[in-house]
Amino acid sequence: MDTSRLGEYVTFGVLLLVGFAFVAVAMTANRILRPSAPSAAKGAAYECGVDPVGKDWAQVQIRYYVYAFLFVLFAVEAVFLFPWAAVFRAFGAAAAVEMGLFVGVLALGLAYAWRKGVLRWR
Repeated sequence: MDTSRLGEYVTFGVLLLVGFAFVAVAMTANRILRPSAPSAAKGAAYECGVDPVGKDWAQVQIRYYVYAFLFVLFAVEAVFLFPWAAVFRAFGAAAAVEMGLFVGVLALGLAYAWRKGVLRWR
C-alpha cells in the first residue's frame, strides 16, 4: 500500500472523529444549557391553538399516502424531464428513446393505479 494512500485514510479518519466530536459537544451543550421546566400543560396534546377533541388515536386512510406517493413520483419525473429537455438536441435520438421508455414506465404505473381504482375519491 502506498504511503500517500495511507495518509488519505488518516485524514479521513481524523475528519470523521472531529465530526463525531462536534456532534457530541453540541448535544452535550444543548443538554446542559437548555431550560427545563416540565409541566402537565406542556405534555398535553395541542391542535393549532384549539383544545383537542376526541381520542388521541385517529386512523388515516391509505389513499392519502397513495396520493402523496403519486405526487412524489410525478414530481421526480418532472425533475428528470426538464433538464433533459433543455439539452435534448445534444443527445440525439438515443436519448429520446430512453426518455420515452422512462415516461412510458411512469405512464404504465399511472394506468395501473387508475385501473385499480386508487385515484377514485370514495
